Amino acid sequence: VLRPLADLLNRFMPRPLSVALAILGSIVLVLGLLALVGNAVAGESTRLSGEFRGGVHRIEEWLRQPPFRLSAGRLAALQQEVTDYLSRHRASLFSSAVSGLGRVVEVITGGALALFASVFFIHSGERLWGWVSLRLLPRGARPVWHRAGHAAWRTFAGYTRGIIIIAATNAILVGIVLFILRVPLALPLTLLEFFAAFVPLVGSPVALGVATVVALAGRGPLTAVAVLVLIVVIGQLEGHVLHPLVMSWAVRLHPLVVAVSVIA
Repeated sequence: VLRPLADLLNRFMPRPLSVALAILGSIVLVLGLLALVGNAVAGESTRLSGEFRGGVHRIEEWLRQPPFRLSAGRLAALQQEVTDYLSRHRASLFSSAVSGLGRVVEVITGGALALFASVFFIHSGERLWGWVSLRLLPRGARPVWHRAGHAAWRTFAGYTRGIIIIAATNAILVGIVLFILRVPLALPLTLLEFFAAFVPLVGSPVALGVATVVALAGRGPLTAVAVLVLIVVIGQLEGHVLHPLVMSWAVRLHPLVVAVSVIA
């Protein structure tokens, strides 16, 4: 993603400066989006707390009606069961949280290593590739490996650009739906959908499920059903129209090959 940007900037400034500007600019952009989400959540926290309390009450009323017909006593018993479970398993939950912090440290370490490596890949990746092929590959095998390497690079870069296009289009459509239906936290949910689209197959459904739950608690069952229906329509449009068209253009591979490769 950043290599073409660094090449473009390199026309007007030295290579090290163009690489630094591309990497730091992308980091600032991502952090700015996260700050925007945090500011939006903080700004609406007071209103959302009241809406969620009312939303929970509406959900309880909905569960008391057909076809669920749960009594008030049964709902209270469910709440008590959840509370008792948390009390009984407090130690194991705390241990899981601590082990989760260890995974966070691993992710941060991996991210720092990826950032460090990206500086050299973007700055002079072709020289690294040339050194490896010169030192490790037999002379007769180098032309074949060069063709394979260029094909792999074009395919992976095209897939990445395609995912960005699909994620942006999907997030815009979802954001329009959420704003029209006046769902709380529409902007953060839109950005969540954009980032979740980079997690293959499961990311987008999880983000859309979060949007449906927020709509249910904040606006009631009818709005939640409308969000769910429209989101399913958008998902079908993305999966059967947008995704095959963009990927066939960007990657030049059949969508089935792309899906199996990503899973692998």
